[in-house]
Amino acid sequence: MADNKAFKDYYDQEMAERLARDLTAVYPPFPAADFINHVTPRLPPLELKARVAVFTGALRDHLPNDYTQSIGILLALLGPELTLEQGMFSDSWFLMPIAHFVELYGLKEADFETSMRAMYEITKRHSSEFAIRPYLQKYPERTLAVLDNWTNDPSPHVRRLVSEGSRPRLPWASQLKQFIHDPTPTLALLEKLKDDPAEYVRRSVANHLNDIAKDHPQRVIETCARWMQEDASPERAWIVRHALRTLVKAGNPNALAVLGYEPPQVALRGLSVTPAVLTLGESLTIRFTLHNQASTPQNLLVDYRLHFMKANGEVKPKVFKLTTRQLDPGEMVTIERQHPIRPITTRKYYPGRQLVDVQVNGQVVGNTAVFDLIIPPA
Repeated sequence: MADNKAFKDYYDQEMAERLARDLTAVYPPFPAADFINHVTPRLPPLELKARVAVFTGALRDHLPNDYTQSIGILLALLGPELTLEQGMFSDSWFLMPIAHFVELYGLKEADFETSMRAMYEITKRHSSEFAIRPYLQKYPERTLAVLDNWTNDPSPHVRRLVSEGSRPRLPWASQLKQFIHDPTPTLALLEKLKDDPAEYVRRSVANHLNDIAKDHPQRVIETCARWMQEDASPERAWIVRHALRTLVKAGNPNALAVLGYEPPQVALRGLSVTPAVLTLGESLTIRFTLHNQASTPQNLLVDYRLHFMKANGEVKPKVFKLTTRQLDPGEMVTIERQHPIRPITTRKYYPGRQLVDVQVNGQVVGNTAVFDLIIPPA
C-alpha cells in the first residue's frame, strides 16, 4: 500500500477490476464487466464505509442468490492466513467487503453456521470484528457459545476476535447495548483470555475492559484487583494497567489502589509554564518539583492537566500522562515536560487564558499556573 494514498481511495476502479478478475477465476459465470460498471461510477463522492457498502451490494447483485453458494465463492478469494499479528489492513484490506457481506446477508437462522465458518476464516486474514456484532445482537446465546469455543483456538486472530468483536463500545461500530447493560457474558470470555500468549490478544482484552469501565467501573476494578492477586504475570499486570487507564486519568482512588498508588503526601514546588504568552504552533514548557513529605517511600503516578478554553469562555481540563516515580522520604525530584500546542483535528483552540496544574496519584496538588494563548489570523 502506498503511504501517500488515503485508505478509502484503495476502493476504486482498480479494486473493482481486481475483485472481478479474482471472482471470474474461481467462478467463471461471474459478470465481471457488469460488476465493474456498477461499482466504479458510484465511488468518487463516497467515504470509506460507503465505498465498502457499494462493493458489498454489487457482490450481492452479481453473485448467485443462494447465500451458501455465494460465501463459498467469496471464501475462495481469501488466500493464505496471516503469519503475523499485523497485516489485516495493510495486506488484506481488500477483504473488507467480504466480511461486510457476511455482516449484512448471513443473518438468517438457516445461515448461522455458514456465517460463523465464514467469519472464522475471514478473521485469520482480515477481521470479522464488525461482522460478528449483528449476530451477537440477534443470536446472543448461540454466538457467545461459538466465541467461548474460539477462546482456545490456535490462531491469535480468532482469539482476538472473541474479545474485539464483543467489545460493548468498539470504535467505528454499533454498540452492543445488552453488554453495556450487563457485561457478565463478555467478562466470562475475558477470563479465558487474560493470560493469552499473544500481545495482540491481550491488548484487545485491556481495551475491552476499558470499555466496560465506562459503564461499570467498580466491576472492572474488582476484576482487575482479583487478577492482580492471582500470581499475576507481567503480561497480565500490563492488561490491568491498560484497562484502568481511563479510571486512573479520572483519579479514581480504587483503580489507583489496584496499581499500588495511595493518596499522595507530596508538596508541589515551583510550578511554572513558559512562555507566559504562547502562539498556536509553539510548545509550552512545564516545570515543577515534587517533595515527598511522608516518612516512607511513595510510588507516584504523575500527570499534568491542561485546562483549555472552550467556546463559551469556560475552561475544561484534559489529563496528559507524564511519569511514574518512587521517592524516598524527604526526597525531591524536578520534572520538566514540553507540550506542543499545535492544531489537531480532535481539538479546536480558543484564544485567552489557559490553565495548567499537576495531578499525583489522581489528586490535584499545589497551585495552578497560567498562560495566554494567541491564535494568529487564518
